[in-house]
Amino acid sequence: MRELSLNVMDVAQNSVRAEASLVILTVTESDREDKLVISIEDNGCGMTEEQVASVIDPFFTTRTTRKVGLGVPLFKMSAEQTGGSFSIESELGKGTKTTASYVKSHVDMTPLGDINSTVSILIRCNPDIDFVFIHSTDIGSFTLDTRELREVLGDVSLDTPDVIEWISEFLKEQTEIIYGGV
Repeated sequence: MRELSLNVMDVAQNSVRAEASLVILTVTESDREDKLVISIEDNGCGMTEEQVASVIDPFFTTRTTRKVGLGVPLFKMSAEQTGGSFSIESELGKGTKTTASYVKSHVDMTPLGDINSTVSILIRCNPDIDFVFIHSTDIGSFTLDTRELREVLGDVSLDTPDVIEWISEFLKEQTEIIYGGV
């Protein structure tokens, strides 16, 4: 994939298919440490040890619509090709955490891409699932937690156009701050 944000979308959709009610996306960037770490954690159905071992195989998928599953293997490859690492921790009935760690300065580093749009799309397309997005840099960090939004919004759905517009603006403003703008 040309952008890591697309890998995040794919793995987060795995969480949705695993019937998660909460998905936590964390992006930690550090120029000082020359590192980017992306984790996707959910409280879905989890996997057995055998499934965890199989999920990095591009010819393994639980889908019936196609015979290959490239999302996780490509995510793993993108991290390891930079000298980084990749891990999946899962417990049946409890959930899964996927973590990819990258060396930012490596020549094969794939750009992060538009992670804010990825988060916004995930929320818009899955309004009944809660998402927590934590984005950190050397300058600062911010968190978007849909559980907090639900408390304020009451019965208003997260996929309402005005809510999605607010989410997009919030992500844009906060990202500018943690990248040293504004």
